[in-house]
Amino acid sequence: MTAAPITAERLRDVPAEAARARSGTLRVLHYNWVDPQDPARRGGGIRHYLAGLIAAQRQMPGLDVTTLSAGLSHDLLSAPPRWTRRRAGHFEIVNSAVLAPSHADFANPAQVRDPATEATFAAFLAATGPYDVIHFHTLEGLPAGVLPHAAQAAPAVLQSLHNYHPFCPQVNLWRQERAHCTDDAQGANCATCLELVPNRQVIRLAYSAETLAARLGIGPGTPAFDRYVHRMMRQGWRVLKWMRAHRWASMHRSPRLVRFRNHRAECVELLQSANVQLLAVSERTATLARQFGVTEVQTCYIGTDHAQHWARTRPRAWPANFSAERPLRLVYLGYMRRDKGFEFLMQALSRLPASLARAIHLTVAAARGAPDMMALMSRARLRLGGLDWVDGYDHASLEQLLADVDIGVVPSLWEDNLPQTALEMHARHIPLITSDRGGASELARRPEMTFPAGDRAALNALLGRLVSGALRLDRYWDAARAPASMPAHADALRAIYEDAMAQAPCTR
Repeated sequence: MTAAPITAERLRDVPAEAARARSGTLRVLHYNWVDPQDPARRGGGIRHYLAGLIAAQRQMPGLDVTTLSAGLSHDLLSAPPRWTRRRAGHFEIVNSAVLAPSHADFANPAQVRDPATEATFAAFLAATGPYDVIHFHTLEGLPAGVLPHAAQAAPAVLQSLHNYHPFCPQVNLWRQERAHCTDDAQGANCATCLELVPNRQVIRLAYSAETLAARLGIGPGTPAFDRYVHRMMRQGWRVLKWMRAHRWASMHRSPRLVRFRNHRAECVELLQSANVQLLAVSERTATLARQFGVTEVQTCYIGTDHAQHWARTRPRAWPANFSAERPLRLVYLGYMRRDKGFEFLMQALSRLPASLARAIHLTVAAARGAPDMMALMSRARLRLGGLDWVDGYDHASLEQLLADVDIGVVPSLWEDNLPQTALEMHARHIPLITSDRGGASELARRPEMTFPAGDRAALNALLGRLVSGALRLDRYWDAARAPASMPAHADALRAIYEDAMAQAPCTR
């Protein structure tokens, strides 16, 4: 059953250590839109990273960690926002005016300001704090207007830029689900960004049903929900997008769309005025943040649970050249999504010269995608020397999956901040071919293994040089960035926290 909301009158139910600051203890609050222990495993790589970070921080002496989420839980009947304790150390805001993830609430002006949700956030901080550090890993699920409240409540407020949500309501600078966005035209292009703008009333109702189902023990993450309800919802969304593409359904229009003009500027102003310390997870992310108006941003590469493999593995031995008898073994990990570059990769491989294609074997480890993506993969299979498809993967199966791989391919078309899949392969000494978008290329820092995003000819030329032996990787690892373990990353963050606290204005 879902716990009853905790109010000021029910503070006796809050653990004593969560209601007061403890001498010599650094109290940290992490916010993400999804529970780090979400049974449905929503939130992708960010949720997985945060779960690992929290586990490492809770092993550190003198650190007390609390987590908060918002945007998914809603009462069946409309009700004001409230906060509740879900379990020891984790809280949730219910009925937030902002749905999560951001895509689900596209065009909602509450993403910037909503007094009721902001007041609930402030009440939560007052009741469960004080906190020394408030660390946002996104603002999805909350209005950006919570930042001044955080700044008043804690000496140090930070936000990690795992995506571009403060600058892009779509979060990934990906226009109309098919092209990289280089100019929002002061918000005008945002109004026509999505092929199909979600109906927030319908999504809120679905979230309400999920919340009720969870109370009954059949919510997200249970076999019954995942097998029937979630599958049906995904299929329904695909049908709506197909109808939109064939002009059977018109794009949902709303007067709220005019608010996009000020979305980026208002979010940047709130970040700056609240003196939020921005942490970019790659140099490319930091560069883009500055272009969007942020004056100060620090690069802090994330840690990974896969860092342990760095010391256990060695660079692979390379033959003089590759052939049909000993093909170049490539691997693609992740999702069959256009922004991830899957469509681009399949099209590029399908256009390789026959002799070169026969010298390449590809393993695709990605959950079944849309029919058009599956068809592209089938066409590439006919061309290549071999293609194996694994219907998704988990971390336990990675060792076997990557055992015989020569090179990983990360062909992102969007500015993927720092892909988890790239870290997983890099930590095992698997060289990477990457596009020039996002942070993946910063792991090895080898320009000769990078190609312009979306350039099929450039990718195929690079593959040709590798197959022929013209491009050798004997010195690939000379300048490579060693991946940080989660404990090491937690230590680095603690130093950042303490530095931010030392520089905090005395008025806090």
